[in-house]
Amino acid sequence: MRELIQGIVDFRELHLPMLADRFRKLASGQSPDTLFITCADSRVVPNLLLSTDPGDLFTMRNVGNLIPPATTDGVSTGDLSEASAIEYAVSVLNVGSIVVCGHSGCGAMRAVLEPSTVAGSPNLRRWLYHADTAAFRLAQEGPLDASRPSHDQLSQLNVLSQLDHLATYPIVRDQVAKGLLKLIGWWFDIATGDMHAWRERDRRFVLIDRRFAESEAAESE
Repeated sequence: MRELIQGIVDFRELHLPMLADRFRKLASGQSPDTLFITCADSRVVPNLLLSTDPGDLFTMRNVGNLIPPATTDGVSTGDLSEASAIEYAVSVLNVGSIVVCGHSGCGAMRAVLEPSTVAGSPNLRRWLYHADTAAFRLAQEGPLDASRPSHDQLSQLNVLSQLDHLATYPIVRDQVAKGLLKLIGWWFDIATGDMHAWRERDRRFVLIDRRFAESEAAESE
């Protein structure tokens, strides 16, 4: 706690002077372009990895970056917190994209593969049920990248499964159909610091570097 308090002091003295004007403008409202859904893992720091400022991202974090699918009438089959964030981002903030970002070394994915490790955590075990579709896919179809350890193989497929879950929400599905919303899958490699993007035509996660950025920019023109 002492380090956190000192961090607040450092922010006030070193960073706040440069951001004060931005915070004053943000006090009247927010207009982020992206809902960023990622794991609660302390090693994944969205604003650092994406070089974003306050107000740029609407962020939702939970164990395993999971999204409980919705029923046909749009009601979440899991915790309402995730569903509420999705609805707010899409219907109120009018975000243009939703990113689901998984990562390497994910403890949640390890627990899905080895349920006995969370035997004493009934709520966690129930929550991880929402990754079962990814586990089934791994068992039936195999990994996207066989060179990675099994928990990372699952983590990558979990990103795709959660994108599928997102599409079960009518408000998301409708906005995607209208061309007003994009669903995007990313995967972060903690050891290298590299971010990878799911590219459907290649059927794999590709490195996001300058070449990738230029290619995406050219395609969007």
